[in-house]
Amino acid sequence: MDYFRQKHAAITGAGSGIGRALAQQLNAAGCHLYLSDVDETGLQATVASFTNQAANARCTVVDVADAEAVQSWAAAVAEITPQLHLVVNNAGVDLMASVAETSLKDFHWLININFWGVVHGSQAFLPALERAERSHLVNISSVFGLIAVPNQSAYNAAKFAVRGFSESLRQELDLAGSPVKLCCVHPGGIDTNIARRARNVDPNATEESQQAMFAPHVRTSAEDAARQILRAAEKGQRRLLIGSDAKIIGWIVRLFPTAYARLFRDKAVSALSDAPPDPPSDQSPHTP
Repeated sequence: MDYFRQKHAAITGAGSGIGRALAQQLNAAGCHLYLSDVDETGLQATVASFTNQAANARCTVVDVADAEAVQSWAAAVAEITPQLHLVVNNAGVDLMASVAETSLKDFHWLININFWGVVHGSQAFLPALERAERSHLVNISSVFGLIAVPNQSAYNAAKFAVRGFSESLRQELDLAGSPVKLCCVHPGGIDTNIARRARNVDPNATEESQQAMFAPHVRTSAEDAARQILRAAEKGQRRLLIGSDAKIIGWIVRLFPTAYARLFRDKAVSALSDAPPDPPSDQSPHTP
């Protein structure tokens, strides 16, 4: 982590999960931090967990869905340091509901945070990133930015949008000869609170039941995910899939771009019946 010593980084969603783990590891490396979250208590807990008191950490309560709030935060950071070396657009939420059950209010809530939050953070902090000799913009998508699943339509839409936005912006930065390196991250099952705190239209759902449903799919700790993200940023990596689950799904989607849904459905059915699934077929084979 010597690469980040005495550098400046801004992280959204730093009050828990991957955002907190990133902040902890950057603090230990001696990086100066500018942290935001809607959860002030979570931010305070993140700072309280730091081991390196010599590195500065400034916290701001920011709703990334609010473009003016993000711009104001970026302006305040610019008054402290003219350049940033790392920005991680990490803030995110989840919503478990079918399309038919999802209200427009809930749909807008998720899209405003998971997609527009990335756009707001990217636009607000690009000038500071451009002033550094070499800098890194990290946008957190998801394995659900590679694959679609039932009852995650809003989350899928936002995470696919983050991927498309990031790939387009990366090309613009390359064409301009920018010093900013952009990495789009697709985590698989990470041990965070996002599932436990997800909105759910099921009246019987609780934080504990949602976490229990998600727990079998956890493959990677938040700390390990953070380490991989920081290594990828240091190397200037363009895309990062975190976890064996994300890597396997990435290959399956490339091999079976439309038939993957039946493959996963059959796998779930066979797990209950002990019958092997039929091999998938695809009318539009795709070469990886």
